[in-house]
Amino acid sequence: MTAQSIIDYIDGLPEDLREIGHRILPVIEAVMPEQTGAVWHGHPVWSLGSKPGQQPVCLIKGYTSYLTFGFWRGQEVADDSGLLVPAARQMATIKLKSASDIDTALFTRWLESAVALEKVNG
Repeated sequence: MTAQSIIDYIDGLPEDLREIGHRILPVIEAVMPEQTGAVWHGHPVWSLGSKPGQQPVCLIKGYTSYLTFGFWRGQEVADDSGLLVPAARQMATIKLKSASDIDTALFTRWLESAVALEKVNG
């Protein structure tokens, strides 16, 4: 069954990943309160545009043993922590294996930077 909403997607994850999803969701919503996320291409994506995937900023995606939190322009996001790993195109991600991997202050800075990049250059 395909998830119809972000909550459905998170609730459909294994218990340990579900906990990560429910912990990261308020961080994303605090930085992007006027933006709504949507399940796009099978996983939650938050965008600045009026349609899912239009000016995408960040995503979460569940795998077997971790949840990926990533940014479309993540390679441009300032990351003194060294935790963001470059991925395809301009993307960068972090693999979250437990809820304790979420550093709210750090993730908030990343999100604020990613939103600002998209607003200026999107």
